[in-house]
Amino acid sequence: MAKSTFSGPVRSLAGLYGVGYNSVVSLTADTTITVASHAGRPLLTNDADGVFTLPSIVVTEPDDKTDPNQLCNLGAQFTFIVVTAATDMDIVTDGTDKFVGGVYTGVDDATGKTFISGASNDVITQNGSTKGGLAGSIIRVTAIASAKYAVEGLILGSGTLVTPFADA
Repeated sequence: MAKSTFSGPVRSLAGLYGVGYNSVVSLTADTTITVASHAGRPLLTNDADGVFTLPSIVVTEPDDKTDPNQLCNLGAQFTFIVVTAATDMDIVTDGTDKFVGGVYTGVDDATGKTFISGASNDVITQNGSTKGGLAGSIIRVTAIASAKYAVEGLILGSGTLVTPFADA
């Protein structure tokens, strides 16, 4: 099916949904994430030490706001779901873009901790224990402004928890 572009709001009285074989993406190696191939789809992380590089945020206002080929990617959302437990899994930006927001890391004894990103953080590392990354962990990032990815998540870990946020 061809790509459809709408220049105004879309209203559905019965809902919209994306299902089917191509609606889920399995990441099995280091991957450069793109808006066209990955935005809005569940990204299943099946590489314990994978590096998943987010696209650079583009905020350039197009001359024609209805142009389906515009480069602006504000609002692009990427949801990472850990399938293969992490050992040294990274979600990284281009180095200019930074994370704003936080994740909650839970452990199996009903305890947990919330970690907030620092102003210079551009890496999220999960290690399958103290930094989260056990199967079932979920992190969502959204391009919200120039150089800013909002991050939210519920990640599963063990042991003495430490922040998954870092600088490259």
